Amino acid sequence: MPDFHALVPHPATPAPMVRAVDASVVLADGGIAFHYRLRGDMARLRMPEARVPERRDSLWEHTCFEAFVGLEGHTVYREFNFSPSGQWAAYDFGDYRRRLDDPALAAPRISTRSTEGRLELEAWLPLSSLPSIAGAVWEIGLAAVVEAADTVNDGLSYWALRHPAPRPDFHLRDGFALRHPPIHPEESGLAPCTAFGHLLPPREKGR
Repeated sequence: MPDFHALVPHPATPAPMVRAVDASVVLADGGIAFHYRLRGDMARLRMPEARVPERRDSLWEHTCFEAFVGLEGHTVYREFNFSPSGQWAAYDFGDYRRRLDDPALAAPRISTRSTEGRLELEAWLPLSSLPSIAGAVWEIGLAAVVEAADTVNDGLSYWALRHPAPRPDFHLRDGFALRHPPIHPEESGLAPCTAFGHLLPPREKGR
């Protein structure tokens, strides 16, 4: 079984209708699979309807699951968005929020399953979709945006492995809390369905 890591809501965006959100990353079928589980009062949450599974911007304005992949010792990172609608997005950054040209990637395989009180989403990508620099360790942030249907504010709560700042910001590097050595595509078949990475301790203040 994969190791699921709890995503915690940002204190500025509580969501009492959400009981829990967690996520895992595993090597599977020669690639990498991001698996998210959301549990709560689904009648009080707004989920995007199924659409053509195409690349689409601004998915984070509604319920969306996200992954950020950086490289230790380098400022570059890649953001992935996976929507329950089946749509997706990917963005490259040269440094904190410094947008580069969007990467040319094959569409991820996204599957969702919804039951009473629970939504699961899995997104599979080939390892070649992850940023790679020879010898550099991957640093990964897992996150989710959850849209409520009955709040007086904007209805969005923000969930992540770690929230380093007073306001929600998934791009902060201290939130990329999973760490794993790079795996080359030719090596991926050696470890099917293997748990990916380990959770880093919080960075000490002043470092």
